[in-house]
Amino acid sequence: MVGVAAQNEGGTGSGTGSYRPGYELVAERILELIAESGLRPGDRMPTENDLAAQLGTSRTVVREAVKILSALGRVSAQKGRGLYVADDEGLLSASRWGGFFLPTDLDHVYMLFEFRRVQEVAASRLAAVHATPAELRVLATAAELCREGHVTGQAPLFDRGDDDFHAGIAAASHNAFLAAAVREARRLQRQSSIIGMHGTVGGHADEALAEHAAIYEAIRDGDADAAGHAAAVHIDNTMEDYRREIQRRLFG
Repeated sequence: MVGVAAQNEGGTGSGTGSYRPGYELVAERILELIAESGLRPGDRMPTENDLAAQLGTSRTVVREAVKILSALGRVSAQKGRGLYVADDEGLLSASRWGGFFLPTDLDHVYMLFEFRRVQEVAASRLAAVHATPAELRVLATAAELCREGHVTGQAPLFDRGDDDFHAGIAAASHNAFLAAAVREARRLQRQSSIIGMHGTVGGHADEALAEHAAIYEAIRDGDADAAGHAAAVHIDNTMEDYRREIQRRLFG
């Protein structure tokens, strides 16, 4: 892995000619390093200087990459202590709540959508006030990943971009409790789709791209009201898509 990221710190193009900034590539290398090293949530990571040396890049680029990974909830940067692999044990985990959530119970699924609506409207409004340039770049990159996944028909790529987009908004709210709650609500929603519906449901991807763009633009412009409204529209449309898919599967 040494020297891979140093090929072009300013960014590079892929085979399709699309530009990717250097800090984004380094963020991916850091995740690979975590996996290859067998680091677990809560484990201490190498310092920024050590990461720069291992990856053959500058500390400045590593610092930008760490900001992205922190915004996505993958890395915890603790002032005065260093970098740690983020603890993914969330507020709504089964170990803490006794497995109260039954993902195949439709009433619970709809309650979860309502819960997400409250969370994500609040997160989007706060993100419009607090989002940093690095956090805005996270959102733009995630939205583009969604678009690429949709255009190329790669559902896992779309899903990853969607996860990163919503996690990025929650992180940009600068409220750790809200960020954890958003992450766990989305995890439970994925679980409900996998267990209750045997996979991804609905055909909301086209509209979701436009809805993501509206949320991003409102956050970028610092318009809290518009960001909250756009987030509410997105969750409402996603829930309606879920309802339609259930009707289709149950009644043809």
